Amino acid sequence: MLTNTEIVIRLTLAALMGSVVGLERERLLWAAGLRTHMLVSVGACLIMIVSAFGFGDVLGDSHVVLDPSRMAAQVVSGIGFLGAGTILLRGEVVRGLTTAASLWAVAAIGLAVGGGLYGAAVAATVIVLVILAGVKPIEEHFRERMQTRSLRFTAKQGAVSIDVLQQITGERFSRVRQFVARQSDPDVEEVTVSFVRLSRQSVAEIAARLRAHPGVVAVTGEEE
Repeated sequence: MLTNTEIVIRLTLAALMGSVVGLERERLLWAAGLRTHMLVSVGACLIMIVSAFGFGDVLGDSHVVLDPSRMAAQVVSGIGFLGAGTILLRGEVVRGLTTAASLWAVAAIGLAVGGGLYGAAVAATVIVLVILAGVKPIEEHFRERMQTRSLRFTAKQGAVSIDVLQQITGERFSRVRQFVARQSDPDVEEVTVSFVRLSRQSVAEIAARLRAHPGVVAVTGEEE
């Protein structure tokens, strides 16, 4: 049986580790921030302590058989309602999946601390923090390159054809996904060109070349 001092140490350590992950989420102003991650970690730790050591007074009975992992297992499934609450659908973009995953990971860290696996808990906290803070720039770099972008401009009737666009874009022409021209006035048409896996900087360079083309009236904007 754990002493009261050991219980307090485990709960405090779980709160500290949850706060480390929560601070990273708090920095991005997510609803599930510092306090939420601390509470999840402490709660999971306490459940693990109760599951492993809370039934010592009845284990001596020959007719009582307990599985100490059953209560702890409920944390893994029960944390899902908090994770679902952090996921938002904004138009066609799902936001909050990373925060939901961090809550799930913090719950696991709390279970590890409650079970006395301090080394595993510390290692997991460090790894989770590296994933959230360190891997994000790499993820954003690849997302930037893989994102579909659309460039809209107005041009004189027939001034910008597929062949002309190929000359303007050069080797980036292979990134063109769609070319749509709509006539707005008798002598002017609105053109939308969609690019796939092209960076914002590359699209800006193409827009600059379009502005310099004598047949282009104006480049009206870029859409993601």
